[in-house]
Amino acid sequence: MKILLLSAYDAASHRYWHQGVMENLSQHQWTLLTLPPRYFSWRIRGNSLSWAMNERETLEQPYDLVIATSMTDLSALRGFVPHLASIPTLVYFHENQFAYPESGREYGNVEPKILNIYTALAADHICFNTFYNRNTFLNGCRALLKKLPDQVPAGVVEQLEERSSVLQVPLPSSAYQPHNPQCGAVRLIWNHRWEFDKGPDRLLRAVEGLCDAGVDFRLDVVGQQFRRVPPVFEELKTLLAERAGHWGFVESVAEYRLLLQQADIVLSTALHDYQGIAVLEGAAAGALPLVPNRLAYPELFPQECCYQSGDAESQALVSAVINYADAKQQGHPPAAPDISGLSWGNMAQQYERLLQDVANSSISYTR
Repeated sequence: MKILLLSAYDAASHRYWHQGVMENLSQHQWTLLTLPPRYFSWRIRGNSLSWAMNERETLEQPYDLVIATSMTDLSALRGFVPHLASIPTLVYFHENQFAYPESGREYGNVEPKILNIYTALAADHICFNTFYNRNTFLNGCRALLKKLPDQVPAGVVEQLEERSSVLQVPLPSSAYQPHNPQCGAVRLIWNHRWEFDKGPDRLLRAVEGLCDAGVDFRLDVVGQQFRRVPPVFEELKTLLAERAGHWGFVESVAEYRLLLQQADIVLSTALHDYQGIAVLEGAAAGALPLVPNRLAYPELFPQECCYQSGDAESQALVSAVINYADAKQQGHPPAAPDISGLSWGNMAQQYERLLQDVANSSISYTR
């Protein structure tokens, strides 16, 4: 098949996904268009205009299938380029605009959410990386549509639900590495974006609890950083002192993989996560995931990996680490769960089946 893939806000997680798709389904002829992940408000509203005016020749090629990320303004793009309206289209949701926690800097703009709905309605099929993502999207759509003043068509959410499915972002074979735990202190790694929605304040409280309990541990704090780093990271670094391991983004993939292999535990304190690739990659390298019992985590990890959520969340994480430290000292630490089922080797056929089903669908574009 000739496939056009559109990544309208090409953040790291989106590149991770589409690179895997193209590499593992290389039997198809791929054309990729991306736009940089900056100027969020303009990008999600302007991507259709940018592509329609700048990439017209590419967009008007004879494709068998179009795959777009949920950031793509698909309804407008199909209007600007009518040729695309006759091509079967799949939209993949890495995230949705309804489930982000509030930072306090929001302006009450519902347009990103409306665009999510329009793009989903303009697609022949929509696919989500987790049931959590799917459910929060559908529930968010339902709640928003109820608030609109009039002329809201009936059955919108039901229509979206009927033509939606769930298929996780797979891990590359390079993520699966032999575990290489180190003697002595418990090695923890927190490998997330340095932003408020990944819960660094909760990590700080957990570290305070571990220090007060006298746990012998080392913590690697890695992940992507941006111009504005929450002040809590400086507090965390000061608190850790000699317990701090690697601090900051790891440029080398090989070095990053090595840190994961040496870690006993890979942590999440996230306020939101639609799948949790960072934690999954830690588990693939043999680190035990300790994640809150909410978001997408319970559908990906066994119950023993999910610590209690709520008011005592940080203390629950502390208790889980203490239990691991005791088990390690006794020579029988718990092993990471087997997540080989989420590898591209095991999931490529599911993706191929999805693409074929959408491309061969007899669904007519009558929205």
